[in-house]
Amino acid sequence: MNVKEAVEVAKKQILDLFAEEGISNVGLEELEYDEPQATWLITIGFLRPWDHGVCGKDSRRSYKIVNIGDDGQVRSVKNREISDAC
Repeated sequence: MNVKEAVEVAKKQILDLFAEEGISNVGLEELEYDEPQATWLITIGFLRPWDHGVCGKDSRRSYKIVNIGDDGQVRSVKNREISDAC
């Protein structure tokens, strides 16, 4: 699986999992290939409707790390914690 395919799988997974939440502005944030584990770690960011106006800012993105094996199977979706400096 190449990097473009891994990003496509990650975005599709996030769009599918969070479809009922009305997410928007879905985009690639980070990517890493873990060679010993043969997995892609893809961070996808997006906005939820209730994330607008947090800390006096226009928006606060949510970030998820999608772990994808070389076989194209999603192994996990986890939170990517970002420090909030409000």
